[in-house]
Amino acid sequence: MFGMAEPQYTVASDSETTGEEKSSSAFPETAIGIDIGTSKCSVAVWNGSQVELLKNTRNQKLMRSYVTFKDEVPSGGVSNQLSHEYEILSGAAIFNMKRLIGRVDTDPVVHASKRLPFLVQTLDIGVRPFIAALVSNAWRSTTPEEVLAIFLVELRAMAEVQLKRPIRNVVLTIPVSFSRFQLTRIERACAMAGLHVLRLMPEPTAVALLYAQQQQQTVHENMGSGSEKNALIFNMGAGYCDVAVTATAGGVSQIKALAGAAIGGEDILQNMMQHLLPNSENLFLSHGINEIKSLGLLRVATEDAIHRLSSQSSVQVDVDLRNGSKICKVVTREEFEEVNLKVFEKCESLLTRCLRDSKVDREDLTDVILVGGCSYIPNIRNVVKGVCKKEELYKVINPLEAAVCGAALEGAVASGISDPFGSLDLLTIQATPLGVGIRADGNSFVPIIPRNTTMPARKELIFTTTHDNQTEALILVYEGEGTKVEENHLLGYFKIMGIPAAPKGIPEINVCMDIDASNALRVFAGVVMPGTDQPMAPFMEVRMPTVDDGHGWCAEALNRTYGSTLDLVTVQKKM
Repeated sequence: MFGMAEPQYTVASDSETTGEEKSSSAFPETAIGIDIGTSKCSVAVWNGSQVELLKNTRNQKLMRSYVTFKDEVPSGGVSNQLSHEYEILSGAAIFNMKRLIGRVDTDPVVHASKRLPFLVQTLDIGVRPFIAALVSNAWRSTTPEEVLAIFLVELRAMAEVQLKRPIRNVVLTIPVSFSRFQLTRIERACAMAGLHVLRLMPEPTAVALLYAQQQQQTVHENMGSGSEKNALIFNMGAGYCDVAVTATAGGVSQIKALAGAAIGGEDILQNMMQHLLPNSENLFLSHGINEIKSLGLLRVATEDAIHRLSSQSSVQVDVDLRNGSKICKVVTREEFEEVNLKVFEKCESLLTRCLRDSKVDREDLTDVILVGGCSYIPNIRNVVKGVCKKEELYKVINPLEAAVCGAALEGAVASGISDPFGSLDLLTIQATPLGVGIRADGNSFVPIIPRNTTMPARKELIFTTTHDNQTEALILVYEGEGTKVEENHLLGYFKIMGIPAAPKGIPEINVCMDIDASNALRVFAGVVMPGTDQPMAPFMEVRMPTVDDGHGWCAEALNRTYGSTLDLVTVQKKM
């Protein structure tokens, strides 16, 4: 537990997750919605008649997501927004936590973060990266969870002052591509800040809920029953890009398909920094005080240029890096688009894949909704319009507030709040963003619950032994989209024992996976001999994830120790 000067900034330790507290009030407390973006953050709540965004002491609804480590008291950027630019230049500010949380140091996203103006150090062995802020000329280490918790403590305090009540329950928006391990880390950070997560909601799903409410209100106003509408939601912020296809009718939003990747405005910004200063990577490797200042200056100037390019065809960039080099350059929109071609191509492939998975034809899309900070980039708009074959985009939603408003609606619905006008008669039918399965058939990932399966879900597959007289089997549970296990996230592992000695291919090992309505994943596995219905030994029931730190070397150690001795193969069912 680390103490700080002011009592309201106490953050529970990393290992200490808070238990459920009994509410003393007879009325349900409305959970607040929080959208902690990679670069920006906002909070909203259902005020009894509509969603209201909360403002900080500087009257801002959108706040930068960062924490400054100065002296002994770390402070979040919730109220302290004015000095942000200076703190970025000093190395004292840590941000982009959403990109770093729950990732290991072999992850390309972590390696890209080494170009941030604070310390991100890697050993490249599959452990969490070392992150530190510069405080009084010394590197002060921290973790993504700690930084997020400090920020959440300030957000919570801000909400409690405005709502004049204690805040306990929250609905948080998350990227589609987050692994289950990353979700546990987000929950850990919330627990450290004394918050209980009611729902972790994929960002486009939150937008889909807001869209469903708007459609429902339109139908009410027109006194009609309302037909089903298909919408594509494209959400791109600083850290992540998410796509969803939703079918909406009567306040019910069914997610048909989801797709996402860790690509966003941060990649666009770094590509542009590299373009403006081609040797920037080598220049900033030492992470000295002066280098950090130069890196911060370049970052601030590049960010400004990108914003201006959304409305201008060319911009002048003038920046003195205070290390003897100056940049004085005109950048055109064409140049900007060329430098970020790969980012735009990735967006296009996510859109195409999501549409294909949803089995909804482009012609059947009623609306195309663009949200997130990157939605203002003209070429992003063109890519989305091009793929969806739509001239007009949905205009009734604020791109920067949509996700948090959806989270606040879900907060009210999940808290059991009812509205006399039917504004909260809403339901979201979720889909699994990533497939879950096991390692089998050699080194293959065999999905048991495929991605885009409607939740709750329960599915099973039959496997068998690969060796004669094999009495044990190793169940390695993975999550992801790759065909080989190493392309996916390891969630956990356990052994099945007591397989009766028999020739290979005879024992049947039944592996069943269950995802409940709250997205909890349980894996059941056991042995059944052909011709009997009874399991040979008690079934195993394991809640995932069990791997505590997402260590890639867990799988390597298992492989070294057991090789293929405890492997399984899929049993092909006879048609």
